[in-house]
Amino acid sequence: MPTLYALKPAFQDRLRPLVSRLAAMGVTANFITLLAATLSIAAGVAIAAAPGSRLLVLLIPLVLFVRMALNAMDGMLAREHGQASTLGMYLNEICDVVSDLALILPFAAFAQFGQWGVVTFGIAAMLAEFAGVLGIPAGIGRNYAGPFGKSDRALGLGVVAALCALGLWPAALAPFVFPAMATLSLLTAINRIRAGLTGSSG
Repeated sequence: MPTLYALKPAFQDRLRPLVSRLAAMGVTANFITLLAATLSIAAGVAIAAAPGSRLLVLLIPLVLFVRMALNAMDGMLAREHGQASTLGMYLNEICDVVSDLALILPFAAFAQFGQWGVVTFGIAAMLAEFAGVLGIPAGIGRNYAGPFGKSDRALGLGVVAALCALGLWPAALAPFVFPAMATLSLLTAINRIRAGLTGSSG
């Protein structure tokens, strides 16, 4: 099932000159991975420290975009500049999940969204990524099947954050947005599990 992940090659092409310069400067993929996680955690902590602050929620779309760029860059440094490592694999997967939770859970401070819906989305997002990683031992490689992969979650969360910060989110729809994203994430996990069972990466 197609997702925004399909746009990644074009995005990487734009970043490739910068990545080459960073590699020449000695910047490592693992450093970029940790930088992305640190940025996400710092934003999440700042929002949690001021519960319900709409102004701080505007950090989320910005951090999500920067994190997306950093995630592309660390992969390029690993694959194209000989920096791939087992440690890097662990850091990449663990930091992605931690970063997701750091940017999702602060929404629990906003009463209109409902804490359970936010927490459920966080858990469902973790399950989707875990199911994707299990594609490796299943023999189909890391699975990025949709309908709600990492890039799609980032877009959805960024739109919700922007509308919330600007006070434009319809109150009647607010209780349903995170359960809906949780449902899409669970469908993503199911698709990835099915792909592993059938031996297809699609």
